Amino acid sequence: MGRLTETVKVLIIINVLFYVGTVFLGGENTSILANKSYQLFALWFPENPNFQIWQVITHMFMHGGTMHIFFNMFMLYMFGSILENHLGQMRFLFLYFSAGLGAFGLQVLFSYFEFHTAYEAYINAGFAEGQISQMLETVSQSGGYNYYENISRATTDQLMDSFMTPMVGASGAIFGVLAAFAVVYPNLPLYLFFIPIPIKAKYLIGFYFAINVISAVTGLDILHPSNTAYWAHIGGAIIGFITMWYWKKNSFNQNRWS
Repeated sequence: MGRLTETVKVLIIINVLFYVGTVFLGGENTSILANKSYQLFALWFPENPNFQIWQVITHMFMHGGTMHIFFNMFMLYMFGSILENHLGQMRFLFLYFSAGLGAFGLQVLFSYFEFHTAYEAYINAGFAEGQISQMLETVSQSGGYNYYENISRATTDQLMDSFMTPMVGASGAIFGVLAAFAVVYPNLPLYLFFIPIPIKAKYLIGFYFAINVISAVTGLDILHPSNTAYWAHIGGAIIGFITMWYWKKNSFNQNRWS
């Protein structure tokens, strides 16, 4: 592992400052609804009243807990500087934020699918649109909601979770960095703390990506907590892979981005 590059260092500092600010404003264990920083800077569902356009960027610097930010910053530290040394500052930043936006796009698309599937179930069960709007307004203010006899609890949870669960973290951008790293250094041996055998980057990172796909499709939480935005991970990895694959295939001229 080489020295920490300037861009990666600045990204880590910004993430840490955002996290310290979040804890300072509300405490690490304060609910999202009660923490002003989450209301302002986490990425809310676009139909939620908390949604603001700047959250498309700021959510990449927000984190949900100490382990969340530690793991993300550790991965950025381990892989980011090597990749930046290969790409240059501007291309690295382009890839990082493009992956973060790709993560946002796929996760929001999935949230819209979940939301409108549950919404239609409510309509088919006889609820008027005004009733549903009132329910969503109530839950956005209090965080609590009721279950109804003529509609399943799972459907209600799906509607409310998609509407009320904000997206936070640099994970999507980090997955883009990991995917790009695997394209640039596919055969570089990597070591895990608990496995003293080198594993090629393309296999280790590919396996990690596959685990996230399985979790996203099946709902099984294999390596992450239950509130993980798996589709964001997948979206970031896809953008990182495609971007790096295109640059590598076309021998992109680094001087154009200097």
